[in-house]
This record gives sequence, structure tokens and C-alpha cells, in this order.
Amino acid sequence: MKKEKATALDFEIDKLTNSIENIQTGDCFATEITLLSKEDLMGISKKNGWRFDWVYEFKQPERDVYKLTIVSSPRVIQGLISVQIETGYVYMHLIESAPFNIGKDKVYLGVPGNLVAFACKLSFQRGGEGYISFTAKTKLIPHYIESLGATHIGSQLMAINTEAALKLINKYF
Repeated sequence: MKKEKATALDFEIDKLTNSIENIQTGDCFATEITLLSKEDLMGISKKNGWRFDWVYEFKQPERDVYKLTIVSSPRVIQGLISVQIETGYVYMHLIESAPFNIGKDKVYLGVPGNLVAFACKLSFQRGGEGYISFTAKTKLIPHYIESLGATHIGSQLMAINTEAALKLINKYF
């Protein structure tokens, strides 16, 4: 069986907010993170501006894909995360902000931070003491150390420990 190569993540933490924040107004909005449904996948494709193949992620039996939405707008997906529960930690396979939350014209700040904090919370819920890990693009390793309190384990592998996880969870939840 062919071993799958880990995807090096290249999300940027634009701002650690208490939720997600509208760039124009500075207003913060309550968010909700729920499992992605098959119906949700219809609007998530490369032709709609998404960078990753979320249908593939959704079909992986060992992974769960979650969506971030604003409580008052549950049909508009702000970002997605694919995670796998491992013994003692959660592994983040993919994380992506919605196309309208990327670049200089993005609508909301805080989407990636919100999703990472959720992965930490999930780790606590599943007995992992908040530990999460992910493979980072080399150039972003210092960014994750600075913005998330992540630790560089070696090569491109990063981890967030209990202390850093609690800081993120307390910020968002």
C-alpha cells in the first residue's frame, strides 16, 4: 500500500481574535464549528476558489472535516479543517480559509486561529491534553512558533503543547 505524503500546511495566522473579526468594521461575530456534511461539499471546489481537494479529505475514513461558520450565517463556510485523532494528540492534515478570507481583500480576520484552537480543544476532549501536530512549510515554521506558540519538532513537523493549546482555547472559546 502506498504511504501518503503529509501535506505541508501554509496557513497564516493573520490575527488571534476572540472569534472572527470583520476587517472593515472591526465587529466580532460568534462562530460555530461543526462537521462538514456531504451537502456542504457542493460549494467547495477549486473552481469556486478553494485551493485543496476537500472531497478527497471528506472521503478519508480516518479523518474528520469540520467547517467554521458564523452563528447568524450557518450556510456560509468561513474555513475548513481536516483532522485525524491519534493516540495522545490530534493531527491537522489540512486547514484553509474560505477564498473570501484570503489575501488583501479578505473579509474576516481570525479564521485560521479559530480552527487551530478548535483542534486543540478537540485534543482535550479526546484525551490528548491539547496536543496537536502538523507538517508546516519550512518558511512558515518561525511564524507558527511566534503566532501559535508551536514547537518545531524536527524537519517540518510542528506541535502545540498543553500550555500553548490552553492559550488558544481561552482566546477563542
